[in-house]
Amino acid sequence: MEPIVRAVNLHKVYNSGSVQVHALRGVDLEIPRGEIVAIMGPSGCGKTTLLNCLSGLDDVTEGEVYVDGVRLTDLGDDRRSEYRARRMGFVFQSYNLLPVLTGRENVELPLIVAGVPYRQAREVAIRMLDLVDLKPFADHKPAELSAGQQQRVAIARALVNKPGIVWADEPTGNLDSDTSAQIMDLLVRLNRENGQTFVVVTHDVGVADWAHRILKMRNGQIVEQIRAG
Repeated sequence: MEPIVRAVNLHKVYNSGSVQVHALRGVDLEIPRGEIVAIMGPSGCGKTTLLNCLSGLDDVTEGEVYVDGVRLTDLGDDRRSEYRARRMGFVFQSYNLLPVLTGRENVELPLIVAGVPYRQAREVAIRMLDLVDLKPFADHKPAELSAGQQQRVAIARALVNKPGIVWADEPTGNLDSDTSAQIMDLLVRLNRENGQTFVVVTHDVGVADWAHRILKMRNGQIVEQIRAG
C-alpha cells in the first residue's frame, strides 16, 4: 500500500541576515497509513520544522513531499491551504480555540468554512464532541473548560472533517501527566477505531511510548527509528 506520507531528500534552510540555518538536512521518510509516529529530539533539532514541511504549512528548500498521493511541493499556497483544510487535521500545544465561541461552535467552524450547511455542521460537531466525551460541555466556552477538556475540543475540531492524517505539535505540552495519558489514550482509540494516521512531535518519553514508531532527530536529520514491541 502506498504510504500516506512520503518525503524525499527534504531540506529546509532559513536565512537570518548573513547566516543560513539548515533546519532539515536531506530527510527521507515514509509513514504508512494508520500509523502513530512520534518525532523526538532536543530543542532546535528540526522536529517542528519537519512537521510543518510534511504538512505543507511551510515551504521546503529542496526535496519532495507527498501526502495521500498528492505532491504538496507542486501546489501553490491557495491549493495547498485548501488541501490541508479538507484532508488534514492539526492539534497544537496552545489549543488555538476561539475564546468567544462555545466548544460546539469551535468544532463546527471548519465545517462552516468548508460550506457545510449550519444544521448539518451542528449535528456533526455534537457527534464529534460525544466521541471525545465532551457532549455535556458543548455549550461551554474555553474559559469554562479545563486544560484537558480544551485539548479534547481541539482534537474534535481536528477530526471533524474526517482527515486521513492528523498532525500534533506537542499536544500534551500544557497538560499534567495524568491528563496527558488521557489525551494519548484518546488518540490511540481514535487511531484504532477510525484508522487515522497521527504524527506527533513531543519531548515527552511517556507520550512517545504510545506510538507505533519513534523517530529521533538530531541536527536536522532522522538518526534513529524505534518500533514499538
